[in-house]
Amino acid sequence: MNVTIIGGGSWATALIKILSEKNIKIKWWLRDLEAINHIKKHHHNPQYLSSVELHPSKIKPYHNLKEALKNTDWVILAIPAAFIESAISEVNPELFVGKKIVSGVKGIVPSCNMLVTDWFSKKYNVAKDQIAAIAGPCHAEEIALEKQSYLTIASEGILTAKEFAALLSCRFVKTAYINDIDGVEYAAVMKNIVAMACGITHGLGAGDNFQAVMVSNAMLEIERFVNKISPSEREINSSAYLGDLLVTAYSQFSRNRTFGNMIGRGYSVKTAQMELNMIAEGYYATKSIHEINKNLEVKMPILEFVYGVLYKNQSLLKAFEVLKEQLV
Repeated sequence: MNVTIIGGGSWATALIKILSEKNIKIKWWLRDLEAINHIKKHHHNPQYLSSVELHPSKIKPYHNLKEALKNTDWVILAIPAAFIESAISEVNPELFVGKKIVSGVKGIVPSCNMLVTDWFSKKYNVAKDQIAAIAGPCHAEEIALEKQSYLTIASEGILTAKEFAALLSCRFVKTAYINDIDGVEYAAVMKNIVAMACGITHGLGAGDNFQAVMVSNAMLEIERFVNKISPSEREINSSAYLGDLLVTAYSQFSRNRTFGNMIGRGYSVKTAQMELNMIAEGYYATKSIHEINKNLEVKMPILEFVYGVLYKNQSLLKAFEVLKEQLV
């Protein structure tokens, strides 16, 4: 069994740690040549989750993506959605023939407002039943610490989901599988936006009482949106949806909450992005979901709050007052 992971960040590193528990060969593509050389010499990622020891007998870093995609069974995408197009733009569809694709990206492709799996399926002509998506709740930082974690794998092809769930199952990760790939992906996109709202309001001084009310309202907002854009029978309060929302909204490791908190404390978007030094998917997702919802017309006050603050330069305090009146 050969697996190729595309991406050099914390989530890619965490997935490599999980897969290293199994007897498989891992090809790891990174854009940063210096990071590749460091990994080969010191056996850890110099920039992300540097405490994770990487096993050279199982992992081979690549700088040439086409080479990394040869003779592999699974391809895992672990690049922020905003940059996935540029990262793999030179790859021909032929290189994905016969391979199963897994998205570890909890974002939406901003140029076309498409889910990563839909975009990939269309661009590279891969059948949707050969594509899966990873859902949480799961932070990379806790994987590094080998804390008990849970992942749900979603795919229209239930066998694809089942096979990859088995690959990720290990002594500190329990996995499940479902077929609601669209619902899982849209919920993951939305929870990043909600986490930003939690951060912004916390930065403005809101306490735990308000946060609890907002997250409760957010779950209803996510349910309305997901059911409108992808009608299906789903257990929205299961860990793949509600659990993923909760960990992202409340955790100290949530980059989206951290980004939002900076905005609430008065940082500009540019300054917050520079200081965070990681991609907050919710920033890009906010604009994409706002555009999509122009046609759906779902009631989404939390989305509109974040969009107004990030993209319309609305007064934080005025926007907060409007939001407070819309929550119940």
